[in-house]
Amino acid sequence: MTATEGTPRIGTVAYGGHVPSPVRVSGTAAPAPAPDRARPRADSSGIGAGLATAVVSALGVWLIWRVFVAGAPGQRVDQAVFDGARYGRSRLWDLAQPVLDGISVPYVALVLLGAVLIAALRRRWGLAVQVALLMGGANLTTQLLKTGVLSRPDLGATALFPNSLPSGHTTVAASVSAALVFVVPPRVRPWAAVLGAIYTAIVGVSVIVGGWHRPSDAAAAVLVVLAWSGLACAVAAATRPRAADGSVATVTAELARPAPGAPGRPEDGTRRRWRSPALGVGGGLLLLAAVGAAVPASYAMYLSWTAAGALDSRLQLLVAYAGGVFGVVAVSALTFGTLLAVRHAAGRAA
Repeated sequence: MTATEGTPRIGTVAYGGHVPSPVRVSGTAAPAPAPDRARPRADSSGIGAGLATAVVSALGVWLIWRVFVAGAPGQRVDQAVFDGARYGRSRLWDLAQPVLDGISVPYVALVLLGAVLIAALRRRWGLAVQVALLMGGANLTTQLLKTGVLSRPDLGATALFPNSLPSGHTTVAASVSAALVFVVPPRVRPWAAVLGAIYTAIVGVSVIVGGWHRPSDAAAAVLVVLAWSGLACAVAAATRPRAADGSVATVTAELARPAPGAPGRPEDGTRRRWRSPALGVGGGLLLLAAVGAAVPASYAMYLSWTAAGALDSRLQLLVAYAGGVFGVVAVSALTFGTLLAVRHAAGRAA
């Protein structure tokens, strides 16, 4: 018996030698290498979507300020909404006041604690960091923009010159709602986005009803939250875990899987996630609400923008008022529809 007879041959290489098989005929097989730990895998598409959302939202905040605060025509229309809100205030304020009275610093702390608890129960500690980034960054940015960065020039449209953009109450409502979208499981996320859009719109309209803010203040606040939500989504995409099991069993199982598209091949997780019926229904409702509110808002703004002379008649003020309210609703629905899509792209399938 020769030296090579005890080892099965795999094939002949160029120089005529033989490569021994790693599997031994007799004795115990060599132990499989230990699987690697899960390590983060950067999702470039999710990161790009999150960063693009942040940049576009920040530009939207600046554009709202530039048109409706730093420009005379925009100030005129924005102030007409503010003045028109006095009609029906005595009855509407009974509904709006309880909504606004519930927003406070303890309320924000309680929501943040609840979000961290949900993340802990789901064993998703990264979510706690993302929620803290979102809520802390959005509310601090609003205060900095309102008190130290942006100003309201005297352009003859109003006697109230202190800048009030963005709205602090609306920022709190939108950031709380966005935090909920982040921490709930994916199957519940579409409904959390719908409820978040409704709550944010109610608070945004309430600050107009109470004469606390103009519609531009509320719309800018929602976009501030969307900007920070985009950054949080980019962080989520950059740190999403992946399995890195290098064991022989895992490799063998992977090689044994049918080819893509073949019968029995499991569907890709990303495709399965995007085909969620709840995602389609929730996103469709938000898109429908955004379009449905944007149409009357745009028409009312057109009428107010092109009207000659001062906007001081009851009809003109009511038209402007309605346009401002519909505008806040449209921005809220569009914001949470965008957040739902970007968060789904950045997150895991389960």
